[in-house]
Amino acid sequence: MAVVAAVLLALVAGSFVYCLLVVVAARRYLAARPPRLLRAVPISMLKPLHGLDEGLEENLRSYFQQDYPEFEILFAVREAGDPAVAVVEKLHQEFPHVPARLLVTGEPPYPNAKVFSLDLMMAQARYDLLAMTDSDTRAGAQMLATVAAEFQDEGLGVATCPYRAVPGRSLWSTLEAIGMNTEFVAGLLVARWVEGVKFAVGPCVVARRETLERMGGFDRLKDYLAEDFVMGAFAAELGYRVILSSCVIEHRIGRQRLLANLAHRLRWARSTRRSRRKGYAGQLFTYPLPLALLLAVVQPSWWPVVVLAAVFRSVAAWATAGWVLHDPLTARRWWLLPLQDLASFAFWMAGFFGNTITWRGRRYYLFPDGRFELAESRRRGPAR
Repeated sequence: MAVVAAVLLALVAGSFVYCLLVVVAARRYLAARPPRLLRAVPISMLKPLHGLDEGLEENLRSYFQQDYPEFEILFAVREAGDPAVAVVEKLHQEFPHVPARLLVTGEPPYPNAKVFSLDLMMAQARYDLLAMTDSDTRAGAQMLATVAAEFQDEGLGVATCPYRAVPGRSLWSTLEAIGMNTEFVAGLLVARWVEGVKFAVGPCVVARRETLERMGGFDRLKDYLAEDFVMGAFAAELGYRVILSSCVIEHRIGRQRLLANLAHRLRWARSTRRSRRKGYAGQLFTYPLPLALLLAVVQPSWWPVVVLAAVFRSVAAWATAGWVLHDPLTARRWWLLPLQDLASFAFWMAGFFGNTITWRGRRYYLFPDGRFELAESRRRGPAR
């Protein structure tokens, strides 16, 4: 037991160091002032749609309301009967001055339907700066102006926007949102400081057409589940700069019942482990509270470490949720943070096991390099 206690104590100490890194990384991110927009370049926004996300109309309206001189919005749905079509048509009538087009893609010929939609939209887009945003996001009116100013740097290939998660009316989505705002964003900020940005995150990615074409276009991304992550990684490999934008958007994750939330978070964990295997193992140090509780179980007399862990975790959480994201949810529901940390720790451990996920009612097999395919396709023939 003494050896186990010593190992746990070392892990807890490492997690305290990580918390300090989060605080410094948050300050460094905030210290980087965004550039002034000197010349507005036209932007094409690409937005894949699938069904009626909670708050979809307001989400899409925020993009029609961009305070920017020249932009267009392209939407893509799989079927003409998708209920999202009516929302797009309503907003197009409300904002007739905004150029907007809707594409009906049909069934995707490969696993990642989002990439298929993005590929078709890029082919139809008029402009060379492409802003790809998910349907469950909401942006301030200055989003395009902010990213356009950042892309005045000719060496910049990809920018990805940090996001503030906003839950629906369920405990499970509330816990997940707190985790995103205090844990996930913290990891982005520390990675930015320690090793530089070599990734992108899906809710909002902005890229030059030239960058995408040099990496092989969306055809190179089509078999990856985390196409956003590898897009940033491939751009960095080509020598382009990749950044965390100074523009923070909202990610409206909506309400989820327990089983749907469990499946979603398990899919995320398994996908993350395959996208960045070394980083996923190092994620252990992001859990000071669960590690301290394990230590207290092994050595009950060391319970003050739990209190110290709570202090370190709270400070790190506020650095991201408070300073960077200005998140009212975490400030209001701070007492849920320990429960979220325990749940996240459990999902992190579960992510080491299993190689299948369920997504939009279909079961997929995950390969070790982050690619995926329909499980039924794998049964029919050899893996690619």
